[in-house]
Amino acid sequence: MKVKTILVSQPAPSTKQSPYFDLSDKQKVKIDFRSFIHVESVDAREVRNQKIDLSNFTAVIFTSRNAINNYFRIAEEMRFTVPDDMKYFCQSEAVAYYLQKYVVYRKRKIYVGERTFQDLLKQIKKHKTESFLLPSSDKLKPLVPELLNELDIKWEKAVLYKTVTSDLSDLKNVLYDVLVFFSPSGIESLFLNFPDFKQNDTRIAVFGNTTIKAAEEAGLRIDITAPSKETPSMTMALEHYIKNVNK
Repeated sequence: MKVKTILVSQPAPSTKQSPYFDLSDKQKVKIDFRSFIHVESVDAREVRNQKIDLSNFTAVIFTSRNAINNYFRIAEEMRFTVPDDMKYFCQSEAVAYYLQKYVVYRKRKIYVGERTFQDLLKQIKKHKTESFLLPSSDKLKPLVPELLNELDIKWEKAVLYKTVTSDLSDLKNVLYDVLVFFSPSGIESLFLNFPDFKQNDTRIAVFGNTTIKAAEEAGLRIDITAPSKETPSMTMALEHYIKNVNK
């Protein structure tokens, strides 16, 4: 069956220069965006209940923009002035660049990984004497604490925000040819919103091994996967699939 409509379970791109818009124009398909999950902040009282004292840390590990936003939010709520000599370890350049919203980038000690959390470990290893804080959501990938524990460093996790299922009831009678997922939480949201969901002819596209596993455990038929050597991005995987079925 041909693909004419796609729903991406993420917010719409903030810039017009997105590969999704290029894909839509090139392949003449309609692409909509909708967050299946959203983030809710944890208040200062709850952070204190975790026995987290921000002044105990000399370095912060950031894996996402949400982590950055909520670290500086909670610092303000707890009236903690982040020291100028705080060290920041960012999973990617995009995450590091986002730090400019809160600090004068060129005047701070910022260490950047290439893309994955494993890449960032090389930088963390060089500063093993630091005391690290990991701002996190309530749904942290198990691999992250496992890897940090292997380094034999002093670190703590602070749950500063929670991943919450979004209300998708308005989509009940809206059908798409392809649903695109990037996290197990997105798969969970699908079935929490639509417990009687039947896949039928809907194609399922998933990004990453943990999302693939969640889709399989939910009994979904996976039609499109990324990343791979041939299709390192989701848009490339979608385009490859569409070219084959829309002949």
